[in-house]
Amino acid sequence: MLQIKYYRLVLPVLLFISITVFAQHNTLSKPALQRPKLVIGIVVDQMRWDYLYRYYDRYRDGGFKRMLNEGFSCENTSVNYIPTYTAIGHSSVYTGSVPAIHGMAGNDFIIEATGKSLYCAGDSTVQTVGSSSPAGKMSPKNLLVSTITDELKLATNFRSKVIGIALKDRAAILPAGHAADAAYWLDDATGNWISSTWYMQQLPSWVTKINAEKLVENYLKQDWNTLYPLDTYVQSTTDNSKYEGKFKGAAAPVFPVKTSELIKANGLGLIRSTPYGNTLTLNMAKAAIENELLGKNIVTDFLTVSLSSTDYIGHQFGINSVEVEDTYLRLDRNFADFFTFLDEKVGKGNYTVFLTADHGGSHNPVFLADNKLPGGLWNSPLFLNEINALLQKKYGPARIVLSLINNQVHLNNTLIKEQHLDEQAIRKDCIDFFQQKEGIAWAIDMDSVATANLPAVVKERIINGYNRERSGIIQLVFKAGWYSGQSKTGTTHGSWNPYDSHIPCLWMGWGVKHGSTTRQTYMTDIAPTISALLHIQAPGGCIGEPIEELLKPLF
Repeated sequence: MLQIKYYRLVLPVLLFISITVFAQHNTLSKPALQRPKLVIGIVVDQMRWDYLYRYYDRYRDGGFKRMLNEGFSCENTSVNYIPTYTAIGHSSVYTGSVPAIHGMAGNDFIIEATGKSLYCAGDSTVQTVGSSSPAGKMSPKNLLVSTITDELKLATNFRSKVIGIALKDRAAILPAGHAADAAYWLDDATGNWISSTWYMQQLPSWVTKINAEKLVENYLKQDWNTLYPLDTYVQSTTDNSKYEGKFKGAAAPVFPVKTSELIKANGLGLIRSTPYGNTLTLNMAKAAIENELLGKNIVTDFLTVSLSSTDYIGHQFGINSVEVEDTYLRLDRNFADFFTFLDEKVGKGNYTVFLTADHGGSHNPVFLADNKLPGGLWNSPLFLNEINALLQKKYGPARIVLSLINNQVHLNNTLIKEQHLDEQAIRKDCIDFFQQKEGIAWAIDMDSVATANLPAVVKERIINGYNRERSGIIQLVFKAGWYSGQSKTGTTHGSWNPYDSHIPCLWMGWGVKHGSTTRQTYMTDIAPTISALLHIQAPGGCIGEPIEELLKPLF
């Protein structure tokens, strides 16, 4: 009996101890939450989706092809708002949001309450760091929501390092977010990488050292010639076509481009319109990784990189130019070199990289007309004068319409209130005027867009792009192939059409499956996908959804 009582007392204790030890062992044996050492976000400014395949046969294995063959490609990713411009694109990629929420209504936009114009990254309260020029009076304060880079900072109690790099200030600042450790962009006056007092009081010694090397001048002294014989660029129109814009001081837009001789007429900012601008940017990115020890942290770091030269070259020479083709062939080599660098410095499999664009680009309207395709130029200054003359004759005051910036009608709201004018009648007059102009598909009063007779996809993008405080009350939507401009050379962007809104979206590295999808995805899905990958909160204004197909299971 005593033996039975002993077992009755001891067995429950032994069972409890065994369960506790097993539970502790089971908890300890589970792997810690895994994350990549470094996330690199790459935005190629003005990169149309079809550039992945337009020049595919001449790409090497280590650049774009490596991302396609090792990573995951979202083949049907679109920009889901208008207008499709640089500041909006970079903001939307990193916030997962749209202008209606994040407030970036254009590169420049008008504060509707005052009629004053504001540059997207402009900030008069900060000072330039690294130069005496005003080019550093910039910050992310005009961005109204958090970025995925901000959320990483919050998730790690600000232990993660976040750095943004681009030739364009807005392309460095907006992706890096409000809480970034640094953002660096190019000062045309000096050729230096600069920043602002939003981030720091003086440049790190490694940036000062790079600036002392005068790399911009050294690159431009090399001139720009094609990688391959000129007659092998079969994806482009002939060199020196009438669709291309020439450099200031150049006799014609032809190769070789004597950048060494053009510096005097164009200044150091000339590098922006050559492939060397991309090389300069990616070398700066390498230097940041090495000197800031990105990817060596105990938590995930984030580097944002934007390649701006593709946009400058596209604007000047147009979609079908040898200059654009050569730029992408060179960029492909740059990426191969950069990815090899990441393999060596961070470790293959330790980093995640995504590549996308802020917008695409249209074919030149003259080129379209010459090839019997629809399109044309829409003369905004001319029509602005005409509508103001019409309204002045009817209502009295001059300049009732302030601007047509961002393809929107911005009314002089202060004047209308002071003069007690009939705003609704003015809106109707504007819509009647613009709707009759060649090249305009729709002129939409934003207060009645919900009931407008529009295709659903166009309506959604108009609504997403409208910020009541920073957008014009009437949205102008061009017919396919049309855009606002007076120059018959080069190109631009801004529309909802696929040539401006269909962008690449490539992923590679830690946590990314190999494969592709043709499912409709959006620019705004990138930030929540990173959020899911890192297991952190999505940005405050995010409307996108994670792209589940590309994510590997965590455990």
